[in-house]
Amino acid sequence: MIRVLITGKGSYIGTHFKEYLLNNFKGQYEVDELDMVDGSWREYDFSKYDVVYHVAGLAHSTPDESQRDFYYQINTELAYQTALKAKKSKVKQFIFMSSIIVYGSGEIGKDRIITKDTPLTPDNFYGDSKKQAEIKIRPLEDETFKVCIIRPPMIYGKKSKGNYPLLAKFAKKTPIFPTLENKRSMLYLGNLLEFVRLMINNQESGIFLPQNRDYVSSKELVKEIALLNNHKIIFTSIFNPLIKLFNMNTYVNKVFGNLTIDKELSKYKDNYNTYSFKESIRETEG
Repeated sequence: MIRVLITGKGSYIGTHFKEYLLNNFKGQYEVDELDMVDGSWREYDFSKYDVVYHVAGLAHSTPDESQRDFYYQINTELAYQTALKAKKSKVKQFIFMSSIIVYGSGEIGKDRIITKDTPLTPDNFYGDSKKQAEIKIRPLEDETFKVCIIRPPMIYGKKSKGNYPLLAKFAKKTPIFPTLENKRSMLYLGNLLEFVRLMINNQESGIFLPQNRDYVSSKELVKEIALLNNHKIIFTSIFNPLIKLFNMNTYVNKVFGNLTIDKELSKYKDNYNTYSFKESIRETEG
């Protein structure tokens, strides 16, 4: 039995991961969640666990400047202190949820592909707080303490937060949508959960960039959501020139920008893409 501690109680990913392991692999895992909101976690006994999966953190693509210090306090320092405690407690593996945001944003009308040589150039302190956490955590690794860093693209699933529910809500109501083509890397929650499980089973270390098998265009995503909800949309090119003018707008960029991970970087020896794109949207839309 593998003993897993999820640091970040009640988080979307952490809670689903616990349910995924306990419901689908009975008797193989012992899983606990730990609240990181106050300082009581510092007194908690980490030594009985094989793995610490750190999901606690702040996530907002356009954070308010007044929150800058708080982001570094939570996303950087808390992550580092948790990893340090795990190492001192002789935990074998520490898994840190970073983000594709460490590479910066996408671009409208221009391919942006993340390769093994792409530098970390975050656009804001949210992305930089994740980058700084990686920089502090990675040197802790040694022959008895493995550090696994995951940089996922946009994660979506049933009752997820972030950009997907906003786009889904729009897809169910709008009568028209632009035909502007783009490509995004995305990661369905179900595929992420299996990927993390494999990281644990195989005691992996290093940096990983999982994603769905296929890239997705916003037009294709909206079309699929509308279809599942029996909503008719007319696709038009009339707005395409206007969208390109708003390349610097964060939300417009997130919807219509191009940001993909080289598929070679996401390959793994075991299959984790257990859901196709259409299957994942059906699951998400319920």
